[in-house]
Amino acid sequence: MSFELDTPLTEAVGSTEARALERAFGMTTAGELLGHYPRRYADPAELTPIRELPIGETVTIVAEVLASSARPMKNKRGAMTEVIIGDGVGRMSLTFFAKGMSQAEWRKNELSVGRRGIFSGKVGMFKNTVQFAHPDYELFDDLDAAQRKASARRNVPIPIYPATSKMASWRIAKLVSTVLDGLGEVPEPLPEQLRAAERVLTAREALERIHRPQERGEIALAVRTLRVHEALTLQAALLQQREQVRALTATPREANPGGMLERFDAALPFTLTDDQQRVGAEIATDLVAGRPMNRLVQGEVGSGKTLVALRAMLQVAESGGQAALIAPTEVLAGQHLRSISKMLGPDLAPELIPTLLTGQMSAPERRKAALRVASGQSLIVIGTHALLSEKTTFADLALVVVDEQHRFGVEQREALRAKGTAPHALVLTATPIPRTVAMTVFGDLDTSVIRSMPAGRAGIQTFTAPLAEHPSWFQRVWARAAEEIAGGRQVFAVCAAIDTAKETVEADDAPPPDAEGKGPRWGVVQLAEVLGTHPQLSSVRRAVLHGRMPAEEKDAVMRAFARGEIDLLIATTVIEVGVDVPNASTMIIMEAERFGVSQLHQLRGRVGRGEHPGLCLLVTEAEAGSLARERVEAVAATLDGFQLAEVDLELRGEGDVLGAAQSGARSSLRLLRVVTDADLISRAREIAAGIFAEDPQLERHPALRTAIEQRVTDADRAALGKN
Repeated sequence: MSFELDTPLTEAVGSTEARALERAFGMTTAGELLGHYPRRYADPAELTPIRELPIGETVTIVAEVLASSARPMKNKRGAMTEVIIGDGVGRMSLTFFAKGMSQAEWRKNELSVGRRGIFSGKVGMFKNTVQFAHPDYELFDDLDAAQRKASARRNVPIPIYPATSKMASWRIAKLVSTVLDGLGEVPEPLPEQLRAAERVLTAREALERIHRPQERGEIALAVRTLRVHEALTLQAALLQQREQVRALTATPREANPGGMLERFDAALPFTLTDDQQRVGAEIATDLVAGRPMNRLVQGEVGSGKTLVALRAMLQVAESGGQAALIAPTEVLAGQHLRSISKMLGPDLAPELIPTLLTGQMSAPERRKAALRVASGQSLIVIGTHALLSEKTTFADLALVVVDEQHRFGVEQREALRAKGTAPHALVLTATPIPRTVAMTVFGDLDTSVIRSMPAGRAGIQTFTAPLAEHPSWFQRVWARAAEEIAGGRQVFAVCAAIDTAKETVEADDAPPPDAEGKGPRWGVVQLAEVLGTHPQLSSVRRAVLHGRMPAEEKDAVMRAFARGEIDLLIATTVIEVGVDVPNASTMIIMEAERFGVSQLHQLRGRVGRGEHPGLCLLVTEAEAGSLARERVEAVAATLDGFQLAEVDLELRGEGDVLGAAQSGARSSLRLLRVVTDADLISRAREIAAGIFAEDPQLERHPALRTAIEQRVTDADRAALGKN
């Protein structure tokens, strides 16, 4: 029987194994199984005698089962199988843990006395006996076959697959071999000419070599070939998505002489920065084209992205078009409404009627707001996910503005766009994005960057307060906060959690455990209690703010802080984006090592926004030289968010940068590494662009079209877009 990549696993390996693979990994087709690549390879050429096994290292041996037993665990639930194996000179134990006796007995029966095979695992010691815990193994059928196979495989790497307790590596390897043996023609994403130019294998050869290499030297080229395929497929998919949007017809939205935009610019009390003017011109050009704008604007915290977006809203409003700005939180949406209304002033605001629409508004308020939006009376609409509701309709949605794209997925952006007829889209982010990540995640968008900052900003100084070396600095931090408050300024204090006694953390920002697996020490509740007894801070006006508070209460606290009625605001990262209080001079971040580089940079950007110099104190208990401490010190060393984005990528790797793609939807990025494969991604972009220039519908590249359909799903794109 011949298989294709889209052949169901039920046909390729049988219903029992197909069900097991689907339960373990969500696989349903032969192609998905063959895309489950080995995570490493054991090397039989380096088989080690049991007596010489190095403790702590992963090794491979050929041995025979000498004894096998199964028993219940003594002090906890479950059962275990204990096996003794020997190589004719030495002996060692194998230990397997199971949920129940039936599973333990099954393992004992499989590893019966006299069976021989190849065993691979990490060498440990238990009660002075060398052991493997849950090793990978492959049993031979009989003694003669064992000798022949061991000899034949002396130089053949053994693939070790990502496995589960119920789907072991050796079992996956057998199923992969079954599929490879029956695999028919494999589509080639790369045309023959390009394949030769890039010096890569055919798709069939790459799959064969990555799963069944005959020697170590074959693996690298197979991996490179499949990385090229992944990079090309992803870049082609993103370009295809961009071309699909460009193929739509949009209503040109021109600014009129003496119109709203011109009046707004004339009333501005300052001059736009060069970057704001350049990006504004790019957006203005997009808006008068006959196709929808699809643009990403990156800009440092406080660089004026909202102003640039508002000017675009005014341009579309002149022809009666509505603009919808979607923000990730109620606090940020409310902040946008106030700042936009203030910027429009008493003349323009009544003409545009900026309207807030959020899920936590009262029913009468929401009905009133929704009516203004549906009738077209409101030309600027600001809201949260409530804008995506089926009940929310627009009279003429001309422009979609997505604030903080990393909080939203591609599907949410497109859901909002669907409420208009090919509206323009403008995506804003204050999280600087490394070039390769931008290319990989936002490859369907044109990109603009605002680097310069508006004049009149006093700047920010950042210092690390390392409590591991200087415990007394904890008091100095709060004394410094008291000095700022005494000088008439305001202070933010940020914690990773709400209440550590209840282990309550912000839903969007659950902090990771530290290196020892411990959760955060400081929550908003705990810090508020301590500062309430502080000799210099107990009498200042304090308040708390976190995501579990009702929307009205959160909004009331932020309004009070903005009016200067609160001196010290103790909060979670709910204040990370969009909060603009020029009188706030100091940001204190507790357990700063629990936050990512970009998040620390975002939080720091809340201060130094007015005439007073900003001060950011990164309080950390991370040990000097640790990776966590490196992150904190990297933020203290520079204010350049784009430089920090590259540092963050190097320190964390793309596993975190593309975190949402690695969990939830299974990403198509299996071998591609954003950190190390930057040049490859760039080259793939060029190749994909060249292919689309000659063949926009991929009629002459059916295999690439198939690869996009099979390997880059809507879920993949959405997952990639959420980072």
